[in-house]
Amino acid sequence: DLQIRLTQITGVSLQGHDNTVFEDYAEETTVGIFTSRRHEAQSKPDDIGIILEGQVVIQELDNVPLAISLLFGLLYALNMDYPPQLRYFFEVVQKVIMELDGGVLSRKAQVLKIDSMNIFMKV
Repeated sequence: DLQIRLTQITGVSLQGHDNTVFEDYAEETTVGIFTSRRHEAQSKPDDIGIILEGQVVIQELDNVPLAISLLFGLLYALNMDYPPQLRYFFEVVQKVIMELDGGVLSRKAQVLKIDSMNIFMKV
């Protein structure tokens, strides 16, 4: 049984490795990170990768933070615009986490930063 979970960072978790569903997801994805597990009970994914413009461009990464960093670098190197629905996520990554272009955050990015900090403080 395949389970797909989309998150705000356009990530997907695939269980069961149904290639047809994965390919459909990939084709419809402009920018994304995926994880796949053969079995739901597994704690570590079998695969972590990056999708750009409907194509899997990198696979077999060690962890999701690495995937986010590489995705950010690819977007920069390929001079791609951030997807509109992820603009504030990438603004927070760029200005807060990576400390690049440390200018003032937009109002929505400030809210995202504060919400993220609150989530981490509860853990």
